[in-house]
Amino acid sequence: MSNSETFIHPRRVLFPLGLGTALSLMGDATLYAVLPTHTAEAGIALSSVGIILGVNRAVRLFLNGPAGLAYDRWPRRRLFVPALFIGALSTAVYAATRGFWPMLAGRLLWGLAWSGIWVGGATVILDVTTAQDRGRWTGLYQTWFFLGAALGAFAGGLLTDWLGYGATMWLGAAVTALGGLIALILLPETRSIRPDTANVRCCGPSVEETRPRLRANRGLWVAASLQGINRFVTAGVLAATMGLLAQDYLYRNGGSHQSASLAIGVATLTGALLAGRTLLSMVAAPLAGTMSDWLGSRWRVAAWGLAIGIISMALVAWGAPAAILTGISLGAVAGGSVQALATALTGDLVSQAQRGRAIGLLHTAGDLGSAIGPPTAYILIPWIGLRGVYLLCAGLFTAGLTLALLFRLRAR
Repeated sequence: MSNSETFIHPRRVLFPLGLGTALSLMGDATLYAVLPTHTAEAGIALSSVGIILGVNRAVRLFLNGPAGLAYDRWPRRRLFVPALFIGALSTAVYAATRGFWPMLAGRLLWGLAWSGIWVGGATVILDVTTAQDRGRWTGLYQTWFFLGAALGAFAGGLLTDWLGYGATMWLGAAVTALGGLIALILLPETRSIRPDTANVRCCGPSVEETRPRLRANRGLWVAASLQGINRFVTAGVLAATMGLLAQDYLYRNGGSHQSASLAIGVATLTGALLAGRTLLSMVAAPLAGTMSDWLGSRWRVAAWGLAIGIISMALVAWGAPAAILTGISLGAVAGGSVQALATALTGDLVSQAQRGRAIGLLHTAGDLGSAIGPPTAYILIPWIGLRGVYLLCAGLFTAGLTLALLFRLRAR
């Protein structure tokens, strides 16, 4: 039987792919959680933390595209599995070295690894799905991502307190290498396993010849725009300002004095809010994807997610404690939904031969949004205040909703 005729059920792919992706996040998630308070162990200045934590995201703006091109040209396993081991190597660099330049080299290595992992993982999922089930399986893969990020940060912080910074990083490297070994043994090759001839109810005809080139594919650019807006708001602005929301709440409810207990309270509340957001996004991603499969219209469900995003940012801007908590929860639902649906839409809108490059474009838009979100927020806060920043985010979600609705109307 030829490779193009082989059928691989998505369930067979999801476990090694998702587990490898989740375990690869151990080092990165731990670093975000502990580096600001363990600069001495890492051998860097506190002023360098922002650069160290952000450089991997910046370099991915230049690596996602080449990674996508590579996945279009070569077998998936040949790229995805080595990317996992490069991720393990990057975490080992954190453990074995001290100082700014070795840490910078490790973060650049992680940027290279994550481009290979995240672009490749999405491409593999698109390989083994059709328009009838793509939303569900894409959402389930996103769940592994959210799970890895949440457990990595929690376990990394806990282990750092128990074992120390260096030992935790060595353990993180071993965990990531274990994920690579599992993928090496269990992950099948999916390139060209199935012709993309399913009837795409979500986005129109799916015949290969009807798919436009990437530059002319308006639907793909709309999906990438939604991904950029979503990541700008949820992974950029909201994640970066969560501590300010917690601090403001505790000050208003616990007095204006600054004390050690207040500092601990801010950290605890911020961590709880971030963890809660991640859990809600884990649930929202597969639910939104499954609903889009069932309704046969991913654009409609994406529009619902964006509308929820508008409401969420308006509630957070309102400022009342109950409104903030509800807004953060709805924002997590919007974030998980739009992220999963943008990936599924990309699979619907491009041919099999274009998937790697299309996913590279999608993730570049997301990385750009999440990279510029935090500095944009902190630049604007002195001018328009935190409430104004959240209203701006509501406006961005409104722009995304308008784009989605306009494209859906034109596609009818």
